Amino acid sequence: MSTRPIRIAPSILSADFTRLGEEIRAIDAAGADYIHVDVMDGHFVPNITFGPIAAAAARQASRKIIDCHLMITPADPFITAFAKAGADIITVHAEAGPHLHRSLQAIRNEGKKAGVAINPATPVSAIAHVIADVDLILVMSVNPGFGGQTFIEESYTKLRQVRDLVGGRPIDIEVDGGVSADNAGKLAAAGANVFVAGTSIFAGNDPKTYAARIAAIRNGALTIQV
Repeated sequence: MSTRPIRIAPSILSADFTRLGEEIRAIDAAGADYIHVDVMDGHFVPNITFGPIAAAAARQASRKIIDCHLMITPADPFITAFAKAGADIITVHAEAGPHLHRSLQAIRNEGKKAGVAINPATPVSAIAHVIADVDLILVMSVNPGFGGQTFIEESYTKLRQVRDLVGGRPIDIEVDGGVSADNAGKLAAAGANVFVAGTSIFAGNDPKTYAARIAAIRNGALTIQV
């Protein structure tokens, strides 16, 4: 279990894009802690989504933490653009380039929090030597590229390994993919404290449902399951 505060990060990948600003304002009002922006390039992952303009739109619509997850390669040329767009946290993939340490330094040089993400098949050892340079570790519990996928059960083991690697350092452990109120407690018990959720919050795209769904994930995470 993490001693870090529980944070719920709705992924706007599942929002209604025809009214994106309204959707962001709705999840803000409904109790979101972070606004999670999934950036995909059609190259590193098999889909194309947002760029810096969407991050800037999220910044205009909310004062909450803008959490940008860059599923792009190369990532380094775009770090400054996302920083200027208003991202608070910029996360790059360990698999996305040959110089992970340099990428993390570039993020911190912009005055932003640096995150590193690892895909389901990537061992935790891949980030062991940059642990002093990260503020957040994102464990992908599905293969990146699409919303609505089935949670990969091995992710619990990986989260526990990340928790052991983090030790007492002030690093958030984020999980993304198949997160719901049903598994939030078990994810928290394994070490996660930041919960990215798309479909389980936005399904149906009815803003009246968002507060209860965010609260359910938060309450699930606070009710530790082993």
